[in-house]
Amino acid sequence: MKKVIVLFALVSGLLSAQAQTSVKLYNGKAPGSESWTWTEATTEPGTFGMRFVYNVVEPELLLYPAPKDKANGTSVIVAPGGAFHILSIDSEGIEVAQWLNSKGITAFVLKYRLVHSLTNDPFQELMPLMGDSKKLDEINAPVVVMAKDDGIAAMKYVKQHVADFGLDPKKIGFMGFSAGGTLTMSVMMSAPQELKPNFAAPIYLYKNAVIGNEMPKESTPMFIAVATDDQLGFAPHSIELYNQWYGAKQPVELHVYDKGGHGFGMRKKNTSSDNWTVDFENWLRVMGLL
Repeated sequence: MKKVIVLFALVSGLLSAQAQTSVKLYNGKAPGSESWTWTEATTEPGTFGMRFVYNVVEPELLLYPAPKDKANGTSVIVAPGGAFHILSIDSEGIEVAQWLNSKGITAFVLKYRLVHSLTNDPFQELMPLMGDSKKLDEINAPVVVMAKDDGIAAMKYVKQHVADFGLDPKKIGFMGFSAGGTLTMSVMMSAPQELKPNFAAPIYLYKNAVIGNEMPKESTPMFIAVATDDQLGFAPHSIELYNQWYGAKQPVELHVYDKGGHGFGMRKKNTSSDNWTVDFENWLRVMGLL
């Protein structure tokens, strides 16, 4: 009877692990936001056909293990964008993870802490701030620090669980879109050397809010992409980052697409930015990550 009970417990635990789709990054309340009492929510697809997550209080990783018949040991933490007020959870998160899975890469979509939204329409709350980057930066500043900490906690989690996911500990990447690109580079420049990503892909990042100034000591390849017609004027941010990485003699590749605007993500817009995943896949292959 005891053997049956033990066997049942083992099988139950295995099934539970396989069914797990997310993991909290902290035990208990996240440090720095212990007093937050609001509740995370997700909007319905709106005008742009996209859902937005808002009011994230408990940072977590959505787990997307690579299919066993394709898994190559590479992993990527994916940080969606949304000006630190919302997360474009599909086009810049889940759909990216699914695409990475199709290439044999295990993905972890990071839901990091955000500025508190006072209504159930966070997109409309955010829009008036988009034309005043100084004010937006002031509002965001405390949360950018928390988001950076969430990113470092995500790196720590993945590094501690490489065996569980069958990952190569030297092929853990970090990529992000817009604010997620800011977070990506904040992790890169702030994390202890042992928790810095092995490669990174900031896509149309906002560089002005990046935290930290400690370059990686190891060779750290970087893939950068942006559109020339980015409505927020972020193309120079990517060029500046390219020059920084190039100046440090770090491996770097920059793609500046003529058309695509801001926030193209996984959306097909019949512009040159539609090819960014093709270019990224080629870069991953050349870097020995596929």
